[in-house]
Amino acid sequence: MSAASLLFSCSMHVGVSHPKLAAKSSACCLLNQPWNHLKSKTPFGHSGVLEKSKLSHRGDEILLRAGTLHVESAPSFTVGQKFQLDDVIEAQQFDRETLNAIFEVARSMESIERNSSGSQMLKGYLMATLFYEPSTRTRLSFESAMKRLGGDVLTTENAREFSSAAKGETLEDTIRTVEGYSDIIVMRHFESGAAIRAAVTASIPVINAGDGPGQHPTQALLDVYTIEREIGKLDGIRVGLVGDLANGRTVRSLAYLLAKYQDVKIYFVSPNVVKMKDDIKDYLTSKGVEWEESADLMEVASKCDVVYQTRIQKERFAEKIDLYEEARGKYIVNQDVLKVMQKHAVVMHPLPRLDEITVDVDSDPRAAYFRQAKNGLYIRMALLKHHLPNYTSLAFNSELLYDTNLYDPKYLDNNMWTKF
Repeated sequence: MSAASLLFSCSMHVGVSHPKLAAKSSACCLLNQPWNHLKSKTPFGHSGVLEKSKLSHRGDEILLRAGTLHVESAPSFTVGQKFQLDDVIEAQQFDRETLNAIFEVARSMESIERNSSGSQMLKGYLMATLFYEPSTRTRLSFESAMKRLGGDVLTTENAREFSSAAKGETLEDTIRTVEGYSDIIVMRHFESGAAIRAAVTASIPVINAGDGPGQHPTQALLDVYTIEREIGKLDGIRVGLVGDLANGRTVRSLAYLLAKYQDVKIYFVSPNVVKMKDDIKDYLTSKGVEWEESADLMEVASKCDVVYQTRIQKERFAEKIDLYEEARGKYIVNQDVLKVMQKHAVVMHPLPRLDEITVDVDSDPRAAYFRQAKNGLYIRMALLKHHLPNYTSLAFNSELLYDTNLYDPKYLDNNMWTKF
């Protein structure tokens, strides 16, 4: 992986007296993020932005030395140690090694969830769930994940109406306020790109729980995790993405992640009015991923390991109700589709569903969508475990280099937690 394709994210815990931070450490972590800004906080506590163009490249690791960026060769990561992530904004920021590491931790979370006493590893931490759009599974699974790991939750489920956004407050001001009450923000927003704005503004981790028709990276993580658990492999699979592919953030993020694997073929099955957009097709082509558009769900279903159905999203059509009615109900997974599917294949759906999967499909063992929803708990437990400061700092590879001048009190006082 070339350094030119990488940005970094870094959490430093320097001379910290905060009781939640167990170790003093300074390290930079590698994060493959496509956006072009890096968050920082200056020695005086003011938020700042470091431009990507300021980075110099001499290897694969970006190193911060008392305000100066340097590049050092990165140590290799081991499974279970790999994903030192900061914000989760887009599916493109994950590489295959990172995905494997996340999935390994998620599997360990299954045993914690089965233990009625849970875990206290995140005791003392607060997660803020800031949702400007409706959610059931995403919000509740994040909140369940936090509580099962011993943390607490501050929540608003309709921030668009029942927060100061209704009074005209900017997203940036809301983020600056909420970060003062919490240790991590999980946000869903109705505008594509809102998660990036929040991440650049915040000095604590931000997880994108869906930004309009943009992306839903944690859904994509649980989708790929589910495919691996159900099919037993990720290389060489055939996946049919069905339904609203133009407005569906889940299928966009899933396509990005599937491109990380070898010999994958993706079929796009959708009404003409909601076809997959060209940016995803171009991305897949650039990565050597074979894709095909089809109008025949039965034929595609007979070839695929995964039929990934989605609902037609009425809320994205605004006043164009005629186009919504044209698209709705065209492709339905029912008993006829099940009959042509292979025995090992599965039906997935990010939920909620309307009528695009008939209820009589639920009893078929190939109906994986409720197991898929449960897997969201494990993936989100894994992300929270490694996002909060105590565990992020302890996860850094000890071979990472840092400059002891960062402890100089003229740069940082003993009560400041600085996040670059």
